[in-house]
Amino acid sequence: MDKSNFLTQFKPKSYLRFALTLFLILFAGKFIIKDALPYFGFEKETFGHYWIIKWSLIGHISGGILALIIGPFQFSKAFRNKFMTTHRWLGRIYLTAILIATISATYIAWTTAIQVNFSWAFSLQMLAFAWIVTASMAYLSVMKGRIIQHKEWMIRSYVVTFAFVNFRWLNELTIVKNLMPEFEERGATIIWLSWTIPLLITEIVLSWKKK
Repeated sequence: MDKSNFLTQFKPKSYLRFALTLFLILFAGKFIIKDALPYFGFEKETFGHYWIIKWSLIGHISGGILALIIGPFQFSKAFRNKFMTTHRWLGRIYLTAILIATISATYIAWTTAIQVNFSWAFSLQMLAFAWIVTASMAYLSVMKGRIIQHKEWMIRSYVVTFAFVNFRWLNELTIVKNLMPEFEERGATIIWLSWTIPLLITEIVLSWKKK
């Protein structure tokens, strides 16, 4: 094979993108199997003090799982080009799932979470607000035919969607528990870190690519 042809076919960025996508899928998959799906067994011990609002929690979890699963398909250019109609319907389902999950999260924040403290409830509400705003902006952008902005807002939306995966991971880290032994302090702090820092990095990357 000609060396120039080999270099042309070898695309480090493509491999890096594939590796990152695979990692995120596995990372999210672990969260879904280990942390989310057990709630569908409807055992009181699993829900703990959330048992009294179990249906709101199920709505929240269901919407989050759907959004996590649909996301990678929406970002696939090959899938989008080949199945545009499916892409659009998945987009509608994605937005609906986030809407249901956001409404559920708001209810949870001001019923059960507020019993922990205001900071915990407020942090959940702000995450829910960021979630629905980014998803709505993606929808409004595509409705106005602003495809580039639509793609960018979808990226932001999925970054916020991934906050729940980040939260569970951070909350289980020993170093985090040692720094903040009490959940009353740890919970709200981690929630903010789970989406603000990734969203900041996303903004830097998106801005850098425009130069």
